[in-house]
Amino acid sequence: MPYVNIRVAGKLTRKQKKKISRGVTKVIAREAKKPKDSIIIFIDEEQRENIAKGGVLLDEK
Repeated sequence: MPYVNIRVAGKLTRKQKKKISRGVTKVIAREAKKPKDSIIIFIDEEQRENIAKGGVLLDEK
């Protein structure tokens, strides 16, 4: 059973999450030859203040 974890900075709309989930599921099913109903996707929305790039918090950019 494939597990996919997607982490994003900020928030996604429900529509975006549905489209991402469908697309990722399609690719994993095709490339790994796994049934679509066996693929589990976790989408973690992280606050930009909890992520830094190059030593600078994303909410400061």
